[in-house]
Amino acid sequence: MKKSVKEKELKFPLRGKYVVMLAPSFIVDFEYPKIISQLRELGFEKIVELTFGAKMVNKEYHKILRKSNKLVISSVCSGIVESVKREFPHLVKNLILVDSPMIAMAKVCKKIYPGYKIVFISPCTFKKIEAEKSGLIDSVICYNELKEILKNYKFKLKIKSNLCFDKFYNDYTKIYPVSGGLTKTAHLNGIVNKKNCIIVDGILYVSKFLKNPKKSVKFADVTFCRGGCIGGPCVSSKLDISERRQKVLDYMKKSQCKDIPELKKGLICKAKGISFRAKNI
Repeated sequence: MKKSVKEKELKFPLRGKYVVMLAPSFIVDFEYPKIISQLRELGFEKIVELTFGAKMVNKEYHKILRKSNKLVISSVCSGIVESVKREFPHLVKNLILVDSPMIAMAKVCKKIYPGYKIVFISPCTFKKIEAEKSGLIDSVICYNELKEILKNYKFKLKIKSNLCFDKFYNDYTKIYPVSGGLTKTAHLNGIVNKKNCIIVDGILYVSKFLKNPKKSVKFADVTFCRGGCIGGPCVSSKLDISERRQKVLDYMKKSQCKDIPELKKGLICKAKGISFRAKNI
């Protein structure tokens, strides 16, 4: 019987062609660029962040929100999607039918790196459910699981070069894992004003809002965990949420200093022919 995404175990060092996708909240738990060297030694030939996928998702949100007059609930967080389906089935129709950055980036990787198996490094276990349903991702490793792998693996640490992500996008969407990161990066000025938008993090607070959503709210940018993905259940950092948020912001600022000028706007052509609209949730 074929093992599910949740059950698959990878044997390191890997044999074959693998691309690994890191959720941008990785910086809270792992050192950069050390993590790049470690992943390459584990056998991952290509290493990408979800930032380009997030950019493609933002473009779709922009298009939909520009035309929508009803309440739209963000669906980038699979924890929110599963919670709405279970607790607020009457609001499933309000979930935006757009891929999450993980799924969007997996589609891009399938196009750019044909023949590669895709692995996602995640701050939460909900992504294993989403990955399984998508059929696009071969394995999901949560942060706590990766820490155990790194702890037990005997590194030679011979890799001195190529300590950068395989990238084709100058990524301001690195702030996506922070609560409100979607709203901040989706260029919604003039489309959704402050009165029509609400940012809620933490499932207890999200549920409270969904029980009685204000009629004035056009867009709800919601995440299951407090602080956003930086507060994910598989994040083991001892830092508080504000310190984690600052770590993401510092990482983004540091990365921008190294960015490649010609990638300033991102190579949108890389996504040509790919649909990032979800058929169902």
